[in-house]
Amino acid sequence: DRDGNPFVTAEVLGYAAERHATVVLGRHLADLRRLAIELSMSAHLVRCSPAVAGLAEASGDTSPFRADEPYRRALNGCYARLAATARALTGAVPGEEPRAVLEPYSEPAELVADLRSVEDSLSTHAASALAESRVAPVRRSVEIFGFHLASLDLRQGSEVHETVLAELLSVAGVVADYRALGETERVALLASELSHARLLSSRWVDYSELTRGELAVVAEAGRVCARLGTRALPHYVISKCESVSDLLEVAVLLKEAGLYRRAVGPAGGHGPRLGMDIVPLFETIDDLARAGSTLAELLDLPVWRALVDERGGWQEVMLGYSDSNKDGGYLTSNWALHRAERDLVATAAERGVRLRLFHGRGGAVGRGGGPTYEAIRAQPPGSVQGAVRVTQQGEMIAAEYSDPEHARRGLEALVAAGLEATVASDDGLGADAGAYHAVMDELAGRACSAYRELVYATPGFVTWFRTATPVGEIAELNIGSRPPSRRPSDRIEDLRAIPWVFSWSQCRVMLPGWYGVGSALDEWTAGDPERWELLAEMHRRWPWWRSVLANLAMVMAKVDLGIGSRYAELVGDEQLRRRVWDPIVAEHAKTLNALARVTGEDRPLAGDPELARALRNRLPYLDPLNHLQVSLLRRWRSGDRERAVRAGIQVTLNGLATGLRNSG
Repeated sequence: DRDGNPFVTAEVLGYAAERHATVVLGRHLADLRRLAIELSMSAHLVRCSPAVAGLAEASGDTSPFRADEPYRRALNGCYARLAATARALTGAVPGEEPRAVLEPYSEPAELVADLRSVEDSLSTHAASALAESRVAPVRRSVEIFGFHLASLDLRQGSEVHETVLAELLSVAGVVADYRALGETERVALLASELSHARLLSSRWVDYSELTRGELAVVAEAGRVCARLGTRALPHYVISKCESVSDLLEVAVLLKEAGLYRRAVGPAGGHGPRLGMDIVPLFETIDDLARAGSTLAELLDLPVWRALVDERGGWQEVMLGYSDSNKDGGYLTSNWALHRAERDLVATAAERGVRLRLFHGRGGAVGRGGGPTYEAIRAQPPGSVQGAVRVTQQGEMIAAEYSDPEHARRGLEALVAAGLEATVASDDGLGADAGAYHAVMDELAGRACSAYRELVYATPGFVTWFRTATPVGEIAELNIGSRPPSRRPSDRIEDLRAIPWVFSWSQCRVMLPGWYGVGSALDEWTAGDPERWELLAEMHRRWPWWRSVLANLAMVMAKVDLGIGSRYAELVGDEQLRRRVWDPIVAEHAKTLNALARVTGEDRPLAGDPELARALRNRLPYLDPLNHLQVSLLRRWRSGDRERAVRAGIQVTLNGLATGLRNSG
């Protein structure tokens, strides 16, 4: 992920891919060596299949001690071929040297076919149990992990692509000022570039550092795909995607590395080909609102539709939960995402394209977190067509997957939700859907206004936020995988969503997960009992609304404004402190009241006693960490840079994140 991270370079990409390949090839080699030791049946006792006999003959294993052991010889041959593959791909054999020198496998499917031959042969002489318990797991491992181990997505911001293309086009003499072109002119120009084989870049030109870096990354991506296959780098995600030209710019860049091939003429018989899926990421409120129309324009473009058809008719679209929340607040973000999904589903259906949605969820509710099963079941009809992608990151990886049994149950729930959402024909709202959607349009607008009034329109809010939360220490202590801001700036717009949400979690205010909801519901109902009853009816009937309020309730149960006020005291300017803190306190009271009226429960987690009990037992151990953190922040900011103070802050940050769980 290069979006705002200058440390992810072509060298890092190449190193990651090579390490993946080394690890997985070492595992496969060890598995083959173990199988060769175990499957020692003699040809005097069993008769192997002709396929295995052929593998044994071609194995190069001429030892007289194994002359009557066809399975062992066949697997030694597989080992020798895979060792040659490892040497070709990584320059070394991560295991024992083979007993023979054979040709490498050209792709994992060849090794899979050899292992299937061994399985089939074992089944012919009453050894099916060995085939199922010993060989099949190795074959499945090769099928799943190939020679690449794990797929890596490339990701970069659209503004970077625009800057690089502008330089390439200018230096190549195609257009002097690409940035000055309108969207229609850009699309026409980029489509023209994709229609011929000429490249834009030249090794004889001294480009800017940014352009050199991006060209190096796509060149390395081309080399990785050529060596390890396209499964190693299947997707290129475009952050802050706003238009069709944003996607075409990436296609032109991939063309520079051979990852886009133009259409071959009538004699060739195939259209343009992409070595990687190009995935738009819609993540601001405005971009989400335009997502459906952007996809329509994209699919109506002949060159792009040809690419989609060539890749099986699938178009993947990523939805950004984190930045849309930072942009418009919790309720507005959730509704914008839901409306975008409905628009995207309708657009794809109208054009006969299969849509796969990629949900960029974080651990915190303010970043799309919460129970995955309920989240997937609450998706609009048609948005899960047997395929869905979901990010899991941060402390949630350890929480979800550190225990094998817990991980298996979680994955089963994910699969179950995907199956149920796939077969669901509608959301059960019937003729009331339009009325419910109209209500949400109004609520989302009011919630956005309340949220932006505090975060973007309150004088001094940025100063308050950077003083009353540990966001500065999070950056200074180098916690996280990327710089806290996309560019050097104090603006909230440039701050990454992870430190934004994480900071509010640390001070126990959790603002991104609830602020604006209370005002929106209060203003819309205006004390009218019938409107409150309509919201309660929506809660009973609509899975999406129920999921939104359930996650809201979870956040409200973790909010502690008493502790939050200790952090607010870090703001020395009392007038500024009250200007920001008083609206937070007032909105908190409104949100608690509104949540109780809609759900009919007097406490946020009355409907989830198990979670309520867990929090009741856990939070008393976390409260002292908050008080300790405030004290340490005062010392650190006053100039006390002792190692113990620094370590203490980091311990409290980690401890609170672990205890609060979905905190960032």
